[in-house]
Amino acid sequence: MTKTIKVLSTNISIEKGTVKKPVDVIELCGIGVEGDAHSGTWHRQVSMLGIESFNKFSKQAGREIKYGEFAENITTEGIELFKTAPLDRFANKDIELEVTQIGKECHGDSCAIFREVGNCVMPKEGIFVRVLRGGSLKEGDVLEFKPNIFKTLIITLSDRASKGEYEDRSGPKVKELVTAFFEMNRFHHEIDTMIIPDDEQQLEKIVKEAKDSYDFVFTTGGTGIGPRDITVDVVQPLLDKEIPGIMDMIRMKYGMKKPNALISRSVAGVMGQTMIFTLPGSVRAVNEYMTEITQVLRHLVLMLHSIDAH
Repeated sequence: MTKTIKVLSTNISIEKGTVKKPVDVIELCGIGVEGDAHSGTWHRQVSMLGIESFNKFSKQAGREIKYGEFAENITTEGIELFKTAPLDRFANKDIELEVTQIGKECHGDSCAIFREVGNCVMPKEGIFVRVLRGGSLKEGDVLEFKPNIFKTLIITLSDRASKGEYEDRSGPKVKELVTAFFEMNRFHHEIDTMIIPDDEQQLEKIVKEAKDSYDFVFTTGGTGIGPRDITVDVVQPLLDKEIPGIMDMIRMKYGMKKPNALISRSVAGVMGQTMIFTLPGSVRAVNEYMTEITQVLRHLVLMLHSIDAH
């Protein structure tokens, strides 16, 4: 079933940190809402807040709170906006908005909204979006919710596992850990897995095709120095940008206790809009690598999509 939100109010302020006033219509453009203090070439161009959040905070304040009092540009009804995630979108035939941030820092007593209302819901349940397609927006308009789906490909490289001589355990471990990451961040996701032999041509073909189809590629196996360890040799030349710090840190951290970990040649990097991580083949190593990678993965996603949410 398609989820939609209905616009209850459109609001503007000419100064930051103040309540916004309802207007009949707002014009959305490449920098946000025309004439609004928060418009600009940044990721928090437009603020949105659902009536679902309004109702909770109205009870706490002990009075009815008017649209715009929490400094939201767009007041909506339909879904709890704070349960969306970065890169989700709201759109109709004319307008397309992309979620960039959930909540923000509250400035407390220095904020006019906090002083006037006694609390502020935006840091907890407001969201921020940027304008991908602009146009006029007014009360009564409807926007369709379009969740972004992160697509992941997990490739296990093993001559023996590809022949069915033993059960692949490292691939399923990667899937388990990356799934936990997606669920923790409320990212919608799809995961494909495959097992292939240590074959250079086959791996190269798959990785090149993944550039246009997947957001993440994880390989497991083939990162050592044996004659059949070809994963790094295939993947590294395909990267547009390498991210050496991740793998260097992992090698040093675990290599201090287990020197064999220093032998891994694992690499991480970006190919177009696809992030690629080559992991060793053991379950223990997969667990160690993924523990560190998932700590920076959300930030990598935001950076790759030009969301400066430091």
